[in-house]
Amino acid sequence: MRRMFFAFAFVPLLLVSSAYAGDTEVRAAQTAIDGQLKAFIADDGATAYSFAAPNVKQIFPTVDTFMNMVTNGYPPVRKPRSYSFGKVEETGPGSIVQQVLIVGPDGKDYEAVYTLQQQPDGTFRITGCSLRASNSLST
Repeated sequence: MRRMFFAFAFVPLLLVSSAYAGDTEVRAAQTAIDGQLKAFIADDGATAYSFAAPNVKQIFPTVDTFMNMVTNGYPPVRKPRSYSFGKVEETGPGSIVQQVLIVGPDGKDYEAVYTLQQQPDGTFRITGCSLRASNSLST
């Protein structure tokens, strides 16, 4: 009977452990997004570019081409008035999808959905971002 009790007592510890690992990854992914958005606001293209994953850097091989793409295609991401993190999903080991609610430079609400991948060095880098106007109102 003791062995059975020990086995059941151990299972919740494993669940807490794995949940914590997920929380750590989510915080690391959010830190990458926050760092990139702060770099955009500060007009620091090199730092903003440093948060891009290798797949993005392959498509936009220089800071200038990357910043041009963001400036022309993602004005709310390039110069947000404010932003906050929304829903998040861990889609696989080292893969995160994070919703970011943005008030753009035009005062309108937007939803940005970021995808991030953990790199071999353990850091998270942004692999993509989709943007759409939001139906909600700013408060």
